[in-house]
This record gives sequence, C-alpha cells and structure tokens, in this order.
Amino acid sequence: MSVPDPIVAITMAYVAGVVWGLLMSDARPLERVVLALLWPFGPLAFVVTITILLAASVIAYPLVMVPALAVGLAVLWWAWS
Repeated sequence: MSVPDPIVAITMAYVAGVVWGLLMSDARPLERVVLALLWPFGPLAFVVTITILLAASVIAYPLVMVPALAVGLAVLWWAWS
C-alpha cells in the first residue's frame, strides 16, 4: 500500500467535509451547499484571528510581547534551519 500524494489526501479531506456538511447540516439547501463549499476557510480564519490578536498584543503590551515574540521567532528560525 503506497502513501497517497498530498494533493490527493487534501482533496479527499475536502470532499469528505463537503459530503459531511451536505448530509449532516440542518440548514436549508442553499445554506447547506454554501457551508459545505466554504468549510476549509475555517482554519484560515483561525490563523488570521490569532495573527491579529498577536499583533494587537505587541502594541498593547510591548514590554511583555516584544521579547516573547522575539523568542518565538528565534525558536522558529532555529527549528526550521
């Protein structure tokens, strides 16, 4: 058994989410279709929200968040290099 291509795996997850949204939602048919097609944007919305909150915290609490952000970026740079 071979490992599926990442694009195939992502497509399968997307199709499974669409089918789940169409079958399990209690909304009207048009809302079911829209919800089923747009469900992958949920994680993107989460990432955008967290990014905005981190940016706002740097402005609101600079003495705490600037060093924390610097340490976080240094750890990410170390982990990816």
